[in-house]
Amino acid sequence: MTSLEGNDVLAALAGDWAGDELIATTRWGQGGAATARVNAHFDLCGKVLLQDYREERDGASSLQAHAVFMAGPEPGEYALYWFDSYGYAPAQPALGHWDGNRLVFLRTSSRGQTRHTYDVPGDGSYRLRLESSFDGGVNWEQVMRGEYRRVDHVG
Repeated sequence: MTSLEGNDVLAALAGDWAGDELIATTRWGQGGAATARVNAHFDLCGKVLLQDYREERDGASSLQAHAVFMAGPEPGEYALYWFDSYGYAPAQPALGHWDGNRLVFLRTSSRGQTRHTYDVPGDGSYRLRLESSFDGGVNWEQVMRGEYRRVDHVG
């Protein structure tokens, strides 16, 4: 999928998804296996991709998030607004870029930095890796990695 640009990159993430995740033990909590359901659709005349995310661990809801993705004014530039049930409210968007293979965002807050890396191989799946840094991006700790497959309907 190296020829994707603009909303085509975001369109690759649209739809209903289900996946398995591995959560790392971090300062935010205990690690372990999780499953997730994701629904992403375009709104506002196709200008934004709205994503609803639901994670379950041991059969119970553990994290919910709403994400708003936008293509930027320049080719290959993107923005992400992330809201989650841990109480994160963005003061500014996470800026991102498409490098021809991956969509990468960097969120910065008083809690440190989080890097979101979306790999979209074009086979009806995508992979997401979240990493955090607490020293300005010198060192990164894996927070989560997941692999998601398209499904007909997410309940």
